[in-house]
Amino acid sequence: MSFSLNVKKELVSSIPNARHCRIAQMAAVTAMSAVLRDGRIVLSSENETVNECFATLFKKLSGRDPSCGTLTEKKGRKTVWVTALTPEETQELLKLLKMRDDLVPNRMITQQTCCKRAFLKGAFIACGSITDPHKDYHLEFAADDADKAAFTAELITSFDIEAKIVNRKKYNVVYLKDGEHIVDVLNIMGAHVSLMELENVRIVKELRNSINRRVNCEAANIGKTTAAANRQIEDIRYLSDTIGLDSLSDELRTTALLRLEYPEASLAELGEKHDRKVGRSGVNHRLQKLTDMAEKLRSGKP
Repeated sequence: MSFSLNVKKELVSSIPNARHCRIAQMAAVTAMSAVLRDGRIVLSSENETVNECFATLFKKLSGRDPSCGTLTEKKGRKTVWVTALTPEETQELLKLLKMRDDLVPNRMITQQTCCKRAFLKGAFIACGSITDPHKDYHLEFAADDADKAAFTAELITSFDIEAKIVNRKKYNVVYLKDGEHIVDVLNIMGAHVSLMELENVRIVKELRNSINRRVNCEAANIGKTTAAANRQIEDIRYLSDTIGLDSLSDELRTTALLRLEYPEASLAELGEKHDRKVGRSGVNHRLQKLTDMAEKLRSGKP
């Protein structure tokens, strides 16, 4: 079972207690997944969870099951669940939801914060999807109408979460790609189990990324240290071949010989190997003097 379907099943398992929140959730499911055909609301979906939510909410609000019930149809290899209302039930529901024939939601039903949460919950059940967090962070609502998409994005934005809209074929898609914002939306909708699962994945990912960054940084530092040591050894050997290391002061000669003996040692480690310990900056100063001497000799300067 996909992560997206798990989220929907979790959301369907809990119906709001307050009637006004049930109305908001029903408005979302109706707007995002139903059509008005011959004066009747008809909801068809490849996901039985959507029809289950619609029928449950209808019964909670009206006290009865939809007269026509839910049927299944075959479309090629796919099974489609269809729930239809009678013309009388349709008019009753549209009046309750304060909704016109275009099935665009009415802002009056989402005045309270709890109703905004309920609407987003219903919208996700009807037309939402979320990518498996192991692969990527992406949550979206695919609306068949620009006004419905704008309404959904407006509700998300009211919780200080940035939501974007893009046209994709016949759909207007409201989407989020920020992991933290997706966690916030799951919390708003009440998908707390799925939220915890996503958070666990995020923690593991961030830990892995942190380790990779540290390893890459250490590898880069080792590379720089090795490159610098190779240049120093090259300069010391040049001095040895030209003027001889015996011509150097005792301090410079000792440091030069230690660098040749320990080519992979860091400056601090090199300082520890002197008879009289030398600090990192002291070792660096001596090696720099050796480099300057080699450069002068190469350029013909005394």
